[in-house]
Amino acid sequence: MTVIEPALAAVPTPPLAARAASVGGSPVRDILAVTARPEVINFAGGLPAPGLFDKAAIAAAFGAVLAEQPERALQYSTTEGEPVLRAAIAARFGARGLDTGADDLMITTGSQQALSLLATALIEPGETILVESPCYLAALQAFGFAGARILPVPCDAAGIDPAALDELVALHRPKLLYTVPTFQNPTGRTLPAERRAAIAEIAARRGLWIIEDDPYGELRFEGERAPWIASYPGAEDRTVLLGSFSKVMAPGMRLGWLRGPAALLRACVIAKQSADLHTPTVNQLAAARYLADNDLDAHVAHVAGEYRVHRDAMLAGLGEALPEGSSWIRPEGGMFVWAKLPEGYDTGALLPEVVKHDVAYVPGAPFYAGEPDRSTLRMCFVTQTPDEIREGLRRLRGALVG
Repeated sequence: MTVIEPALAAVPTPPLAARAASVGGSPVRDILAVTARPEVINFAGGLPAPGLFDKAAIAAAFGAVLAEQPERALQYSTTEGEPVLRAAIAARFGARGLDTGADDLMITTGSQQALSLLATALIEPGETILVESPCYLAALQAFGFAGARILPVPCDAAGIDPAALDELVALHRPKLLYTVPTFQNPTGRTLPAERRAAIAEIAARRGLWIIEDDPYGELRFEGERAPWIASYPGAEDRTVLLGSFSKVMAPGMRLGWLRGPAALLRACVIAKQSADLHTPTVNQLAAARYLADNDLDAHVAHVAGEYRVHRDAMLAGLGEALPEGSSWIRPEGGMFVWAKLPEGYDTGALLPEVVKHDVAYVPGAPFYAGEPDRSTLRMCFVTQTPDEIREGLRRLRGALVG
């Protein structure tokens, strides 16, 4: 007699970590996927202009490294980063008035990784942190994955309000403040020097870490450079300064850095060892070779000059493209224009109709840690040509104004 065993019921797999469900994806990436059609003029991205990459010089740097030291270039490296690249970055800081040694730096796989490492090293689940309002979206994701309680600091067209910051720190005792003080993403605004000094003083008096993210600071079109917050009295031992070659050399090289106090650097090194061991050696050596053989500052000045033309084309057309009563921030550099439509407009709800006109922007709501202003939007002006910008604004007018 054949005995048929009953089929075993399938047991569900264990659930994902709660953080994987609580932190949403990037709406910018989602919009880029929806608007991938070549006919769409896409102001939604944050990509540098590929036509301005110093392609020949970068290729020459990679070629020289692979020809002269292939065994080293293709080998594992130290977690802290290649000494020759750290020394070159330290020299660039020193030339701009911020005394820095190679040991004050670690190389990261883009400055986005630096944010993740800092979240791991600094934040316990449930701890409070402060961010700008609105805030760089991927920073909100990194801190959200760490389980932080994220509170927004009131801001105006010039950035963080120091008095409001002081009140929030006194009330909530946060662990850190995250800021992009120069040509901020998403708003393009720049924090004035006197507010930077005030933030440094508050951090020292109240006991607060500062994460100062500076991916766009070299892309200045006009005006005077404001000192890094890290350079002000009171901020030296509590400010972590992030930088990147993504906007000035090539984002595909994925090279960023973290400048900070020794104990925090060590914690970030340990966190990085568990993430990717080290940033690719060949990319680090090629960047160092590029810096040795070329004038990066001259290249950046050329790029910034071109970006200024693009910015001016966008600013010149916004008045006709947006509904009457709209306002926007005029950036002195960087890559973005931030606009606010009149009350009652919802840029997220409007986006599907806008995309039907073969143009796109990023709705502002996802950039807010607190209650969002749904009438806001971000547009990147560097990827398209001035003629494409003018045509994109004409299409935007058709969608928003009629």
